[in-house]
Amino acid sequence: MNTIPESTAIPPELMAELQERAERAARGLIDPETRRIARERMDRMREEFRRRHGEVNLAVDLIREARDGA
Repeated sequence: MNTIPESTAIPPELMAELQERAERAARGLIDPETRRIARERMDRMREEFRRRHGEVNLAVDLIREARDGA
């Protein structure tokens, strides 16, 4: 069953990895080493984003917008 869309901005090899990880997680099969590697990768990506764009706080604006719009 291939559920990977053909037209996407995510590279095909990354999409395949995401699909595989999602299927494994859905079955409850999470490898501790894979989890550690993923956390390290996300931490590096977050720090790189912070370095490039500074601290971004969208939540406050979104909460205020939702509250004031109600």
